[in-house]
Amino acid sequence: MNTNTENDMPGDLPEYREFVIRPVGIVRNSVEKPFLIANKNGLEMQGGNDENVSQIRSRRDEISEIIVDEKYEELLEGVEDYSHLVVLFWGHEVTNEGRNLKKIHPMGRKDYPEKGIFCTCSPARPNPVLVTVVKLHARKGNILEVSGFDAIDKSPVIDIKPFVQDSLPKDGVKTAWWMEELHKEIDEKRKS
Repeated sequence: MNTNTENDMPGDLPEYREFVIRPVGIVRNSVEKPFLIANKNGLEMQGGNDENVSQIRSRRDEISEIIVDEKYEELLEGVEDYSHLVVLFWGHEVTNEGRNLKKIHPMGRKDYPEKGIFCTCSPARPNPVLVTVVKLHARKGNILEVSGFDAIDKSPVIDIKPFVQDSLPKDGVKTAWWMEELHKEIDEKRKS
């Protein structure tokens, strides 16, 4: 069944050419620059692999603040009932070059094959909407103290949701071999 109107070209997304997302808050932490930089050459790590694995591990324990705009403070009521939150944020330092990448080596690692952006967790994306699960430590009015946040300082927060483990699939979940290897490497460094 063809649902195209005479104004729609095949493959076009009708009526959704552009829309505006307004930040609900901002991140405050000590991370000044991303450890992955997207440019015309793809995704590149800043520093060596061991240094970046160490940085990823330390971010899991570091406290970040999510400062929610005061006009949205009421939306936080009840957030303390959750141990973890899903935070959507904007990769504000992803350049236009990075937003135009189609394929990258995961984590900028040339020892892994190039993959399409949509099968990676790369910050380089057409719309750099990034997502992470953080541990909630405290709420102080419109400020959330969290750990495990991989955002850099001043990242705009675009949404906050409760993390509900039961809403995730439990059976038949498949992950790419290279993604499992990357996470295994990070976990092994954490244990040492």
